[in-house]
Amino acid sequence: MNDESRNKMGTPTPEELREQVERTRDELGQTVEALAAKADIKAQAKEKTAAVKERAAEKAAVVKEQAAEKTAVVREQAAEKAAAASGQIREKTEQAAQLVKDRTPDAVLERTAQAAAQVREGAAAARRYAAEKTPDPLLEKADRAATAARANRTPLIAGGAVLVAFLLIRRSRGRNR
Repeated sequence: MNDESRNKMGTPTPEELREQVERTRDELGQTVEALAAKADIKAQAKEKTAAVKERAAEKAAVVKEQAAEKTAVVREQAAEKAAAASGQIREKTEQAAQLVKDRTPDAVLERTAQAAAQVREGAAAARRYAAEKTPDPLLEKADRAATAARANRTPLIAGGAVLVAFLLIRRSRGRNR
């Protein structure tokens, strides 16, 4: 208190004393509430638990988002690698086929052509014989199969040529041993 608030004798007035008591009560009440809050361990534990749960939920959301992003990146990388591998396999297959074709001797190619011609002649003879001896419904089915074979003649001939070349190369290597 300042000197002006005191009366002539230096003592506070009853009004000033009441105000001072009221202020002291307020301060004491606040102090008691603070002490009670510090002493209430259960409430503090609940507050800390709630805070920890909230932080954990936030971190879980962040981790989940990061995992989703990384998963998307990994999927994209895997798709790119698969596409690259597929292209490489296709290229290597084409190179291998060209290498087999280039390394196949002309004699083998001629023999393959002759074998194909013989197969065609034999097939024609078999077809004529089968046509004479086979019932009509079965002839229709056989005609469809022959049409499919004619439509895929090039792959069949190429496959036969590769097979003959493989067998001839294997045979010649067997003699060298």
